[in-house]
Amino acid sequence: MPSLVLAHTRYQLLEQIRVPIGLIASSFFPAASMLAFVVPFASDDPVAATRSTGSMMLVGAMSAALIGLSIQVAQDREQPWNPYLRTLPAGPLPRFAGRILSTMAVMLVSVVPVLVIAGLFTEAAITPPKLALGLLALFAGSVPFMLIGLFLGFLLPSKAAIGVSQVLFFPLAILGGLMLPAQFMPGFVQTLSPYVPSRGAGELVWAATTGEAPSPVALVMLAAWTVVAALASGWAYRRDEGRRFA
Repeated sequence: MPSLVLAHTRYQLLEQIRVPIGLIASSFFPAASMLAFVVPFASDDPVAATRSTGSMMLVGAMSAALIGLSIQVAQDREQPWNPYLRTLPAGPLPRFAGRILSTMAVMLVSVVPVLVIAGLFTEAAITPPKLALGLLALFAGSVPFMLIGLFLGFLLPSKAAIGVSQVLFFPLAILGGLMLPAQFMPGFVQTLSPYVPSRGAGELVWAATTGEAPSPVALVMLAAWTVVAALASGWAYRRDEGRRFA
């Protein structure tokens, strides 16, 4: 089984490299946001710069997980290779694991420009252990977005997945306080913010990188979103299999 997972991971990574637009898109938006919003307004404050860097890292990870994964899965379903893979006796686990691991690799690529900009143009400061902990928090906080991406990919055709994933991405990033701290947002945004998964993921990353105490409500809701997204993605996979292969 591990060899099959590695084979699927290698295959998915080769696809990413051959058509690198997903890598470019996942890296460009958070890097551009760093240059447009963080460097001019928060670069001189070490805590604010570090917190904002964590937010932009999460924005890149969310883009890879939610938008990239949903589009890739939806496009895979439209390829003749996909029905053949589903006839193999290994089951869906190697493909799922390979897709998740390749998405995590894209996440790592997407955070590199953010870290470079933070190091060159801001006073953000972080130790190597805290950076490693922040990356672990980033992966943990991205799980529900990967599951939502799988759900959309199995439920929608590729053209619809592109639009729906983008429509979901930007409100989630804003409501989660990733583009601007929630305390500077209107009152209704502050009320909703702890209940969206992006806020819980942000709390994990901020706690790991700056040491600030996370919101218990946001973390509970992150766990709840993860469970719901896992159930929804499993249902979407079974629905797709039943409709197309029964």
